[in-house]
Amino acid sequence: MELIDQSLGQLARRIAGATRLFDAHQLDFCCGGNQTLRAAATAAGIDAAPIVAGLQVLQSQAVADDAQDVDALDAPTLVDHILTRYHAVHREQLPELIRLARKVESVHGERADCPRGLADHLAEWAQELESHMRKEEDVLFPMIVRGAGDLAGAPITVMRMEHDEHGVSLRRVAELTNDITPPPAACTTWRALYTGLRGFRDDLMQHIHTENNILFERIAPAAVR
Repeated sequence: MELIDQSLGQLARRIAGATRLFDAHQLDFCCGGNQTLRAAATAAGIDAAPIVAGLQVLQSQAVADDAQDVDALDAPTLVDHILTRYHAVHREQLPELIRLARKVESVHGERADCPRGLADHLAEWAQELESHMRKEEDVLFPMIVRGAGDLAGAPITVMRMEHDEHGVSLRRVAELTNDITPPPAACTTWRALYTGLRGFRDDLMQHIHTENNILFERIAPAAVR
């Protein structure tokens, strides 16, 4: 079935990042989640083509990520890949996840299975992750790109330690969300939140793997863990 003929709810649940796209076009994927994209766009008086194109980009990005052999990239190209594929993407993911988490908590906060505290946890984590990425962008990555990897041992050790802290934050997300498993009666927004969380978790784990086990091992394999 073509994307335009699938419901907003289906698309929000299946494609990470779709909720941000729908929100930008003021399409109600929660209460109006049963509408097809075609019907919702017609009712809103907007062209569905750019939205379909955006959804296709999100899907294509996932396929491209699976196909790319990052281990074969030279260090400067690998750094650029990390910046565009992970740093830029995390900066888009977290604000949307925080927004969705706050909405779920405001509507369903009285339920025992509501992930209360998730929005605050994500907001605090977003600040920590931004600080971490800035350190890499301003100090470590320029050092690697200019070929000064022999001086990068100490910064890499710090980045590895902070990666471990991100792992702790991921475990807290799992605790708050029943391992990112929505309850059977969860609304579309709740399910979309968890779809986004799974996408963020998978991206972050791949991000950390790419740095720890590929880039850092290549530059400073003897760095203290």
